[in-house]
Amino acid sequence: MKQHGQHVNEIGVMQGRLLPKYNGRYQAHPVGYWEAEFLLADALGLDCIEFILDFNEAAKNPLLRRNGSSQIGAVSKNSNVKVRTVCADYFMEAPLHSDNFEQVDQSLKVLEKLLLSCCKLNIESIVLPCVDQSNLKSPDERRRLISVLKPVMREFKEKRIFLSLETDLAPAAFANLIDSIDSSWIAVNYDIGNSAALGYDPKEEFDAYGEFITDVHIKDRDFAGGPVILGTGAADFKLCLSELNRIPYKGPYIMQAYRDDEGLQIFKEQFTWFQKLWRKTFAD
Repeated sequence: MKQHGQHVNEIGVMQGRLLPKYNGRYQAHPVGYWEAEFLLADALGLDCIEFILDFNEAAKNPLLRRNGSSQIGAVSKNSNVKVRTVCADYFMEAPLHSDNFEQVDQSLKVLEKLLLSCCKLNIESIVLPCVDQSNLKSPDERRRLISVLKPVMREFKEKRIFLSLETDLAPAAFANLIDSIDSSWIAVNYDIGNSAALGYDPKEEFDAYGEFITDVHIKDRDFAGGPVILGTGAADFKLCLSELNRIPYKGPYIMQAYRDDEGLQIFKEQFTWFQKLWRKTFAD
């Protein structure tokens, strides 16, 4: 859905949200039927899909398979739905800031393969989730992440791909982390619902690191609670969209909204709600 006026953002969907759950999992790469989602997305007027790289069954993911990037590219071309971003959930289970150095070495090898595929597909950013079980709960973990990423960022620069961090850090601490990594290719994934659940002030967040945001997840959550249908939780979407417009933010908006087992109908209802808010916020 192209935006009004001079705004060039696109709206996309997190992979799997238009399809029945894969193996009952809330968010997962739909092994064996992922291609079907591209045609559904095109029919709904969506511009892009944020691909997922899971830890489970990672070897079956086309992002890591030989000729897999060509397969993704062909499906994308046939449906006119881009893959601009990848959500690397793999690293929630095998974090780069772990104190298990053998695991970190393996994770770096996976990241290298992922980077190569993303380069072939002209993907703009890889989202690295440092939340939930992979959150940066201690200063030591933050220091380990910085030491691992500093040399890796040379490859991101070479391939012109952003590494967008998703964390649950408070605004000042998150900004400090970005400064410490010290690369023009380190960026921020902003998740509206997660920030609302943590009780963070959007104005404070955007003032701290708004210029670094390259990927936005559209989600609603209760304060200190789980995901809920868009517009029923603690997220202030009007404020967040206004702040993103002020920056101005030029990346994709990825619908990562609440889902049920089936996926498609509940997505359509929330997408309609978001479209109305979008048009009102960005009206000429």
